[in-house]
Amino acid sequence: MSPALLLRLEMQDLLDRYIAAIDDDRLEDWAAFFTNDCLYEIIPRENEELGLPAPLIRCDNAAMLRDRVASLRHANIYEKPAYRHLVSALVVTGSTETEASFRANYVVVNTSQEGSSAIYQAGSYASTAVRTPDGWRFSRKRVIYDTARVQTLLAYPI
Repeated sequence: MSPALLLRLEMQDLLDRYIAAIDDDRLEDWAAFFTNDCLYEIIPRENEELGLPAPLIRCDNAAMLRDRVASLRHANIYEKPAYRHLVSALVVTGSTETEASFRANYVVVNTSQEGSSAIYQAGSYASTAVRTPDGWRFSRKRVIYDTARVQTLLAYPI
């Protein structure tokens, strides 16, 4: 197997496990996919294209990610979503021995408690992962959404 193909499979595995933690409501596991000094942002595509640094959500370390989960579990009141992520077109855009950058498209379908499903959000991930003693972890994950309007509360990670 070529090194490029192996790296792509490793990035796909990292992304698949990350998404499974969100979709399976294992949010306490979510922060473990990041390095301690990570960056996680959810930003509209318009802001990204215009170079405007105004994300809807910005967490610049793993403690902030864990705090977000604690808030979701104990402080916020909202209808719990049932997410299903669909991911495609993963492309490794750069790599070294210890770091890889990649992009992928996503669609999130949300099923309400009444059972109706709708596209909640669509966009792309721009990610950088680093090799750690515990395996690959995100050092940077930017969720760039295309959807013009965020439907309902943006509480859960994307």
